[in-house]
Amino acid sequence: MEGEIRNFVTVWVSVYASLIYCYLAGKILPKGFTRFMAILPIVFLFLFLPLNLHSMHLCGASAFFIAWLANFKLLLFAAGRGPLSAEPSISLLRFLVVACLPIKIQQNRSRETSLKKQKSALNYALKALLLAMAVRSVDYGEQMHPKVILCVYSLIIYLSLELILAIAGFLPRLLLGVELEAQFDEPYLSSSLQDFWGRRWNIMASNILRPTVYEPALWASSRVMAPKWAPLPAIFGTFVVSGLLHELMFYYLGRVRPTWEITAFFLLHGGCLAAEVLLKKTLTGSRRLPRLISGPLTVAFVMATGFWLFFPQLLRCKADVRALEEYAAVGGFLKNVVGLAFTASKAFNETRG
Repeated sequence: MEGEIRNFVTVWVSVYASLIYCYLAGKILPKGFTRFMAILPIVFLFLFLPLNLHSMHLCGASAFFIAWLANFKLLLFAAGRGPLSAEPSISLLRFLVVACLPIKIQQNRSRETSLKKQKSALNYALKALLLAMAVRSVDYGEQMHPKVILCVYSLIIYLSLELILAIAGFLPRLLLGVELEAQFDEPYLSSSLQDFWGRRWNIMASNILRPTVYEPALWASSRVMAPKWAPLPAIFGTFVVSGLLHELMFYYLGRVRPTWEITAFFLLHGGCLAAEVLLKKTLTGSRRLPRLISGPLTVAFVMATGFWLFFPQLLRCKADVRALEEYAAVGGFLKNVVGLAFTASKAFNETRG
């Protein structure tokens, strides 16, 4: 584990050194082809860096932040677009944290925002407790039906992702007054696939795919078809790119040859979402399914297709076993820290007595 921590530190020192170079390149070079060529080697470097990590949580989070978020933000920055170009006079420190973390700059803090943040803290605390209970329940997996175990794994993945991304944004929010991008908005309450993928699940990924893939694809498709139908190939193309990126994330985690089931999962959802948008354009409000029916159908479809195409790849790279081992290691470490603190406190009190 010590070697993994050293690799983790080395990777992130390399990331921030590279981002300093990109920041300076942006100050010197105009947006466009010249800046793109200057940044392109960093994009390739960021695709390589996660290969130096092997743990589920450190590698998974770093790969998402570096190979996906940072690379796409840098490509937008080369074109003078995206969050790194939103402020012409952005400071180096803000550039560094915005480039590779799921955060947004907090402009105005109101009483309402403060109350919302307090509720959010309670929400995260409850989800951390629920995650601990879900991880503990896996110990009784032999007594559960396989489908029930997959449901528990679904819950663990969702809660782990949300909590990891919340933790990643805590320090920047504390130091710079920047706010964490909402990554999830209770996806189990989704009323449709469009609601699930566009507004509730991994919102930062959606926000970065929109300007880099969807909008250029929409512009291209609108040149050859009616505006009413132009979003359909753009939606499908976005899911194609998302599927390939998820295949890359899974490769970082398992280092095994892809079977393309993850891509198939996203192609299926891209096609179904395009069909859903088409139906919404042709059906009036009174002919649409009520939320009470569409919501459970959406969640059931996502889980059923996930069990079919998504989870086999997680199990194939032993993500469940490795993640639980890492949770156990963290739990053991915290237990030792608490024990040492208690022993030190007791010895100090006896000395004073």
